[in-house]
Amino acid sequence: MATTSRWIRPEVFPLFATIGVAVGICGMQLVRNITGNPEVRVTKENRAAGILDNHEEGEKYKEHALRKYVRTKRPEVMPGINGFFSDPR
Repeated sequence: MATTSRWIRPEVFPLFATIGVAVGICGMQLVRNITGNPEVRVTKENRAAGILDNHEEGEKYKEHALRKYVRTKRPEVMPGINGFFSDPR
């Protein structure tokens, strides 16, 4: 039995996909925090500035587009099924 056929089986594809999605989410959050978080300072000049009063920048970081979109939605996983079973009509 070859080594590649031993490890690459159809049964492990969902595991690879799940781990790949988790790594992607972690990478996306890391890049988002490094590039957009007002409290993260990568360069030496920015770190030397100390604590800044940048409430507007922090509010802009906190209120991102996904949060604004989700705020207007109802907290339902399957709204069609919920409406079908809860609607008395």
